[in-house]
Amino acid sequence: MVTKPLPSTYFYKMFYTYCLQHSISKELYYGYTDNLRRRLKEHKRENKNWELIYYEAYRTDTDARRRELKLKDYGQSRSHLKKRIKDSLL
Repeated sequence: MVTKPLPSTYFYKMFYTYCLQHSISKELYYGYTDNLRRRLKEHKRENKNWELIYYEAYRTDTDARRRELKLKDYGQSRSHLKKRIKDSLL
């Protein structure tokens, strides 16, 4: 069976909330972007020791920004995420 490619209308601009970890200091950084690859290159240009350890994709800018703010707030959102990704941390 031959499948046809999906029309471009099925693809959406995505917005990302992400978590980086510094490979030496182990510091975590939470951010938001509409272009994850570009933003990672920018981080690496500033300091090559940042590693992407987690990201979430959203269809709306509002949802991604809201999630970033929750993670930066030092509340339960951050501790739940750390528990969920504990094996991915450096």
